[in-house]
Amino acid sequence: MAQSFDRLVERQIQKALAEGKLRGLEGEGKPLPERSGEAFIDTATAVAARIMAEAGASPEQFRIKKLLEAAKQSYREAEGDDTKRVAMALIADLQQRYNMAVEARRRFMGS
Repeated sequence: MAQSFDRLVERQIQKALAEGKLRGLEGEGKPLPERSGEAFIDTATAVAARIMAEAGASPEQFRIKKLLEAAKQSYREAEGDDTKRVAMALIADLQQRYNMAVEARRRFMGS
């Protein structure tokens, strides 16, 4: 059964290619986006997160993670002890908020 489904899907893809329906799509000719963080979550959750992000409704943990990455970059670029201290305090705060958001999502999802 799975093999026949795979063949059906492959035929549909080949048909779409032959008809030119897969040309001009967003991102054509570009590398696939980095999604290594999705490697450890189930497919349904990864798809849901991607759809929400594309619609501008990403979960709190994703928003905080972006802020955390920016704060880490600021720390790497910081000059002087005071500036580094402020950046490190921000990183600590964002890391704590990120961990809380992840835990809240886990509890909500029941995992």
